[in-house]
Amino acid sequence: MNYDLIIARYGEIGLKSPKIRSRFERKLVKNIKATFECDVERNQGRIYIHPADFDDGVEKLNRVFGVVSYSPATSTKTTYEDIDETLGSYVEDLIEEGVLDENTKFAIKCRRVGTHDFTSQEMAAHCGGVVRGKIMAPVDLTNPDLTIFVEIREGDAYIFHEKIKGPGGLPLGTQGKVVVLLSSGIDSPVAAYMMMKRGCEVVALHCNNDPFSGPKVTENFNALVDQLNIYAQGVPIQKRIIDYGEYLQTAKDNAPEKMTCVLCKSGMYRIAEKLALKLGADAIVDGSSVGQVASQTLSNILATRYGVDMPILSPLIGLDKEEITEIAKRIGTFEISKIDDGGCSAVPKYPETRADLDRVKKACEDMNQDEAIEKAFEKIRKLD
Repeated sequence: MNYDLIIARYGEIGLKSPKIRSRFERKLVKNIKATFECDVERNQGRIYIHPADFDDGVEKLNRVFGVVSYSPATSTKTTYEDIDETLGSYVEDLIEEGVLDENTKFAIKCRRVGTHDFTSQEMAAHCGGVVRGKIMAPVDLTNPDLTIFVEIREGDAYIFHEKIKGPGGLPLGTQGKVVVLLSSGIDSPVAAYMMMKRGCEVVALHCNNDPFSGPKVTENFNALVDQLNIYAQGVPIQKRIIDYGEYLQTAKDNAPEKMTCVLCKSGMYRIAEKLALKLGADAIVDGSSVGQVASQTLSNILATRYGVDMPILSPLIGLDKEEITEIAKRIGTFEISKIDDGGCSAVPKYPETRADLDRVKKACEDMNQDEAIEKAFEKIRKLD
């Protein structure tokens, strides 16, 4: 097809006030330009993209949050003569590529913005005649096999037949910054992706549990961030790593063994809060899903968040493992997460599943959690 631009559409951005909408549009354009080389125009709720490499643009636009759908298109002027010529060539290409033949039921959908000497229905009927002049395919306005769209905006017209689904959401970087507790597992990378889709800039915090875990865990963390960064062009993920093994050892030596996972998660939240305050982030994010592991029972979720004043967001809280895995496969993190990294040897044989707040407070006092957290936070490192 002889395409010369891509039309990108957004959804909920259009519901914002004019001032906010304009700001979100500008951020969306900036992120598109950071994802692939192109020229971009904004006009009345549409984003018109002219990629340097057309195929590259079509492929990578699916990674830009805020884009609900997009269409490779051919442009022309809004005169009958120009539309006849351009649409005629477009139909010939569809026939040559096998998209349209004499048995293909087709429809024309026309949309106008501006003042013209024809109605949308009149132009749609005219365009249907152009198609029938090239091939005697049947018209079916109710259940067509192929819909050709003619979008007219003032003096310009755009012709396309595909609407490719984009990732949706809000433009990355419009909703503030969050610290994501990112392990090497399946869940937390998906949680990071979900928050990115809602427009949040991500700081990925990884707790290195050595000697209770091996080097593969950190290697997988780095690979997961690299994969997530293909969706973060324009607002790349920041990486932080903290040596957490000494904290875990302190918990195991000074508190009931069955409380190890509760104290581990509690410490992670408190360290994430300290980092968030330092970096100007507004919330903490984790990959919790109710009941999935010992630290994610409702009792333990409440207990592990004791002492943290900042919001802790869990975008996967109501999803099951199958649903989370499906998203991980779609975004390309699953194959990395399923690599065997040896797990964590600090997990007790019988972990606490119904921690109450009083016992958690007592365990925190027994291990002098405040001091252990301060020691651990001093070892935080920037990887990017």
